[in-house]
Amino acid sequence: MGYYREGARRFGGPRRGPANFGPKPVEEGKEYEVDIKEVSRRGEGIARIEGFVVFVPNTKAGDHVKIKISKISNRFATAEVVQ
Repeated sequence: MGYYREGARRFGGPRRGPANFGPKPVEEGKEYEVDIKEVSRRGEGIARIEGFVVFVPNTKAGDHVKIKISKISNRFATAEVVQ
């Protein structure tokens, strides 16, 4: 039936270590002007810089704000409003 013993089912391919998503279009500590396009489930505004997701607390959809990047991870960044 299968190559794995009963109950031992594998999902996906082999692990290759941490994912590397390449260079980010944002830099920590740098300021950007963005439009908040939507709101996350946690209530944070969501902006995109060259497609890269940036979460901005205390904003709502439709806001145009100046932000400062405070933290960058593989898939998204967080920022705070500076204006």
